Amino acid sequence: MKTSDFNFDLPEELLAEHPSEHRDESRLMVLDRKNQTIEHKTFKDVVDYFDEKDLFIFNNTKVFPARLYGNKEKTGAKIEVFLLRELDKETRVWDVLVDPARKIRIGNKLFFTEDESLVAEVIDNTTSRGRTLRFLFDGPYEEFRSKLKELGETPLPKYIKREVEPEDAERYQTIYAKVEGAVAAPTAGLHFSKHLMKRLEIKGIDFAEVTLHVGLGTFNPIEVEDLSKHKMESEEIMIDEKNAEIINKAVQENRRVCAVGTTTMRAIETSVSSNRKISAINGWTNKFIYPPHDFGVANTMITNFHTPKSTLMMMIAAFAGKDFLMQAYEEAVREKYKFYSYGDAMLII
Repeated sequence: MKTSDFNFDLPEELLAEHPSEHRDESRLMVLDRKNQTIEHKTFKDVVDYFDEKDLFIFNNTKVFPARLYGNKEKTGAKIEVFLLRELDKETRVWDVLVDPARKIRIGNKLFFTEDESLVAEVIDNTTSRGRTLRFLFDGPYEEFRSKLKELGETPLPKYIKREVEPEDAERYQTIYAKVEGAVAAPTAGLHFSKHLMKRLEIKGIDFAEVTLHVGLGTFNPIEVEDLSKHKMESEEIMIDEKNAEIINKAVQENRRVCAVGTTTMRAIETSVSSNRKISAINGWTNKFIYPPHDFGVANTMITNFHTPKSTLMMMIAAFAGKDFLMQAYEEAVREKYKFYSYGDAMLII
């Protein structure tokens, strides 16, 4: 499989700048793999495709306000600092991306507050835009973290050109988000409202949770034509014994198991063994799923519409069948479905 096999023409106006007015009222395209049919629905209709004892698996990661703005010492230049991951809690050392990167060198200091209560020193270069920062803050760790939260803003993807709005803090977060650590939302889950979750529950549908902290690697463009040579960046995953057991029972009983989103799918595919059993895990994954791939757990999935040549689109092609997916995407463009993080959804059964 080649990267260019996953190209298609996506008009810019189909990239969603805002979420739908109500979470569960975005559009839903339903792909039936067996009959090769496509239906057009509203997201809340998802309930109609599942029965009692079917299982939904959600990614309960929580997005933190990862985008900060600081000023460079001496020049006062405004620098965007995007927090990727904490490397050392004690010394407050973080992996970040900076923009514009050309201005930021080892030894530079960045000031985030007027009173200089939060300062960062650049201690290493990691990639062209990547830096390692040591934060200087006089106070306990909890105060330091709440300062980051107070100064940070919702890390909307770069394709959204507008300013961050107050509603983004709530809407760029799933309603079941629990475990903080993601720098991007697991977007398939954004369509679930409290009301819809209640309807699923009343129908007798079971829920399981996994955690995969979405990093920016998910969105990195593929720079090689041969997919087998692409390396995914590692992301942290956790599945506890209780949830592994819930998932294994559903698989054993041949129930319908729905992975909500590509991140959920990557987490369960990382921890599944050849006999289709999930093991509890607390670690990292750099699993890259592309066609052909034999999925071990989920037999249905919910996902958003992804951009051309993205790793996310490749995973969906492995699940839905590449030709069928390309046909569905052509129809989505024709029908003006919204793509990407705040876009519409797809259910593949």
